[in-house]
Parts: sequence; structure tokens; C-alpha cells
Amino acid sequence: MKIPNSKFQIPNFLLAGRQEKLKGFTLIEALVTIFLIVIIFVGIVGAFVAGMEILIQSKARATALFLANKRMEEIRNLPYKDVGTVGGIPSGVIPQEETTTLNNIEFTIKTTIVYIDNPFDGLAPDDPIPSDYKRAKVKVSWPKMIGGEVILISDIAPKGIETTEGGGTILITVLNASGKGVSRAEVRIKNDQVSPPIDATYLTDDYGNLLLPGAPASFEAYQVWVTKPGYSTERTYSREEIANPKKPHLSVYEGDLTEVGFAIDRLSTLFIETRAQESFDDDFTNFSKISSYSDVEIEDGRVRLRKVASYVTSGYLESIPIAPEDLVNWSSFEFIDFKGDYTNITYQIYYYTEDKTWELIPESDLPGNSLGFVESPVDLSNLDISKYSKIKIRAELTTQDIHSTPYLNEWHIYYNTPLLSNISFRLQGAKTLGADQNNEPVYKYSQDLQTDANGQLTLEDMEWDSYYFSTTQTTGMDLLRVTPSNPVNLLPNTNLEVDLYFEVENTLLVNVLDASTNDPIFGASVHLFNPNYDKILPTDQNGKAYFLLPERGIYTLEVGASNYQTSTTAVEIFGKTTKTINLLPQ
Repeated sequence: MKIPNSKFQIPNFLLAGRQEKLKGFTLIEALVTIFLIVIIFVGIVGAFVAGMEILIQSKARATALFLANKRMEEIRNLPYKDVGTVGGIPSGVIPQEETTTLNNIEFTIKTTIVYIDNPFDGLAPDDPIPSDYKRAKVKVSWPKMIGGEVILISDIAPKGIETTEGGGTILITVLNASGKGVSRAEVRIKNDQVSPPIDATYLTDDYGNLLLPGAPASFEAYQVWVTKPGYSTERTYSREEIANPKKPHLSVYEGDLTEVGFAIDRLSTLFIETRAQESFDDDFTNFSKISSYSDVEIEDGRVRLRKVASYVTSGYLESIPIAPEDLVNWSSFEFIDFKGDYTNITYQIYYYTEDKTWELIPESDLPGNSLGFVESPVDLSNLDISKYSKIKIRAELTTQDIHSTPYLNEWHIYYNTPLLSNISFRLQGAKTLGADQNNEPVYKYSQDLQTDANGQLTLEDMEWDSYYFSTTQTTGMDLLRVTPSNPVNLLPNTNLEVDLYFEVENTLLVNVLDASTNDPIFGASVHLFNPNYDKILPTDQNGKAYFLLPERGIYTLEVGASNYQTSTTAVEIFGKTTKTINLLPQ
């Protein structure tokens, strides 16, 4: 019996959905398949590339080994007297360095040949003939691909027990700043006064030593340079360079040992900034810089507790507010006082709040301030000047003995104003190379330097030393202090920041105001110049621009701002000078 087709037909909407699902599943399968193929392909390509690199590296190493063996065979086949390098100790016919290309790879062949003093018959200077045999070292290197090197070492002995080629022995010791031997230090030795002339470079051993027997005798003719990549350099000097050098060119005598030591270490960097430092100072000749006090009095320029029949037990004084015009950051609080066994002085720093009240700077911003400071100096450099722009000092004097009092001699608040540009100074190290004809020391480092327009200078590749900073005649300012110290102790492999603080006697504070409203103008261009000075500063939100000047004199002041007429005037600057400029709107 035939069943009508109409009763068993699948609805079209179900069939359509089924087809879409089938199509979607097929697409996912295709994507997964493609992804797997890509992974496999990348792996195959990576393995192929790695295999090619290994193949090329193996080929290069095999070629280098071939070249090294070839050079070593050339050395072994030479007469013993010819086993040496051109310009080396011993002298011979083998080049110290050469390049060759083989299998499309460039190779560098370096050959070093030295005498060896065998300890079997004693060592120099006890051994009268320390040139027992020769040791050849051949290094073949290549830079391509991964790069690498092959090294072969072989000893070449004379036909007899030892040779009698003569000459003396040079022993060079290279130490670092800690007194430890510097391994693989590069030692170049040059002597044009012997035949054949010598010009060769060697490496020290693991203990920083280099022994060179068989050096031809010569008086103060062996020039020596010692260095290492990333290290300082030390060398010998002729008497034409320095009248009395500490390390003259080496002399070698027949059958004698010449010993010399050199000191090198990793280079360092100095970051130098020249700053203007000003200060609030009070040496207590009177109470003019004191805002309030109680039960204290001044005696011979010192503050002490008030005394009637005996001293009161406690008293205090507070400085006037300290609010520099162009403060960059606070530096330190320093004081000089005297405290006996039963007396004390504690110091605290207060700040002026937005509520126009004086409050103690919290412990979180100035640790130790809540109990009070008793030791000088006090570091203020971490104070946020946006919050602590106005401060004052409070001192509490106390005694437990009515017959004794503490004394406060003076106090200072040091603060920094903007960096000083183009400031000249002298930097001199402590190491000397010898003395000149007048027996004056010749310093290894002594330079007149200058910071850039930003007040900064970076000195790279500096040798470890103790460096002293001083002013030059062109500075026109006194160097007040150096942080971290003066002289600065620069250690090897160090990056050290150094701040030079100069006393600035001549300053100019320019106030730029709107002539019609008397309001400050922000962002005005203030140009101050004369034949020896030229600088442009923008005004701050208070309409102020602050100039620190190396010398007094007459300057031209040109002030301009958008939508205002430009003002040009002459101003004489002597000491701390203030000038107000009223700009007219256009």
C-alpha cells in the first residue's frame, strides 16, 4: 500500500534550520582544520630555520677549527727563533691579527705568542733564564648568524732544555679599586726603540697578571696602556709629557725583572645640576626675625631662658613666616645650639593652612616633627611645596636645673630656587700622574666645565676617584655647598647625582599686571637680556617671573602677552631687585 507523500513531508522551516546548522558546523570544522594546519606549518618552518642555523653554525665552527689548526701547524713548522708575532714579545713572523673569508663567512684570526717561565727550574727573578718555552694561542672568531669562536693553545719548546735568547722580563699586575686582580684586561705594549719594533696587545690571566720574558733591553722605552671594555684606562708617560711621572715608560734590563702595577675599574656617570640656594637665617642679634616668644631673652647673640634670680624652667620662640617668592623645594633646617646635662631644646616646623591658621606639619610628611628635633640637620626635601609653601620654626627651651640654661646660637632654613643655566665650575680629581717642572701635581682629571641651558650636565665614562668642585672666575657666584659632599667620592660602576648650590646675590622678580584691572597676567613672556645674558621666562599664575643673575648691571626687560601691548624698559639690577610691569590691553 502506498502512503501519500503529503503525510510525510518535512516542513520547509524545519528543513531550512537544519541546513543552516549543517552549514555552520562545516564552517567551524574548516576553521579548526585551517588553524591546525597553520600551527603545524609554523612548527615545521621554525624547525627548518633552527636546523639551518645549526647547520650553518656547525659549518662555520668546522671552518674555524680548520683555520685554527692550519695556523697552529704553521707555527709548529717554524724555526724556534721565528716563533713569535710581528711586533710582539717574542718577535716573529706570525701576524697578530688578520681576516680571511672562507665558505662565504668572514673569520678573524688572532694569534698570541708569549714566553712561559716554567716553575720547575724556579721563577723570575730567581730564574736567570725565565724564557723556558713559548706558548701559542690561536683564536678564530666569526660574527655571522649566532657567531662564535674556536681557541687552540699549544706549547712550543726549543730543542735544548731552555733557550738563552736574552732580554729581561716584564711582570704587569692589573688590580681593581678593591685590590683584586682584573682578568682579561687588555695590555698594549709598544717600543719603537728596539729592532724589530714592538707593538702588541695581550690579556692578563685570571689573577690580573701578565708575564713577558724575553723582552729586549731598553731604557724608559716601553709604553704601556691598560684597559678593558667598560673600564677606566691607565698608562705610562714619557718625561716629555710629564716632567716627573709616577709611571714612566718601562725600562727593561738584561736578565732583570721589571714589575709595574696598574689600577682600573668599571666606569661611572655623574649627573650634575647647578642650583641657586637661598636661606632664611637668624643669628639672634635681636628679635627682628622672631614673630613671638615667651620666657626667653637674647644674650651676646644667643637665645637663652629668661633669668631673674634663676632661670625659668621653660620658654619658646617662633620665627617669622618663611615664604620664598620662587620656591622649587625646601632643602633642610639646620641649627647650632648648646645643651647641658639637664637642659634641652626641641625644634618643630609649622605650616600655614588654607584656613589661614598655623598647624604642626604632620608626622606622615615630616617624621620626628611631633616630638621635636634635637639633632641638626633636618631634611625638608620631601615636603610638598604646593601644601607647605609658607612655614615657620618653633623652638622649646627647657631645663631641670634652675642654675643652667640651653643656648640657641643660630638657625637656618635652606631652600632651592630654579636651576641656574650655563654655570661654569671646575672639577678636579684627587689622582695625580706625577709632578711638573715646578714640582706641582699633575692631576689625572682637571677640567673647567659648564652646565647647559637647563642647568644640567652629564659626565659619562668617569673613573672612580674623589672629585672636588670649585668655582671659576667666570662664574660670578660663590659655591655654597655640594651634595652629597665636596669632594664627591665616586665609586666604580655608579650613577651619582650631584647638586651644586650657588649663592646668588643678584636676582630680579618681575610682577606682570593688567594695567586696567591690576590683575596678574598668567603666561606673559618676560625677556631679560644684555650683551652677557639672555633668557626668556613665562609668568606663573601669580604673574611672576624670577631671574637669577650671575652679575649686577643694566639689563633690557621686554614683556609681552597675547592681547596686550609690549613693554620694553631698562632695569638696573643690584642685589635683590623687584620690578612691576603694567601691560596695557590692545
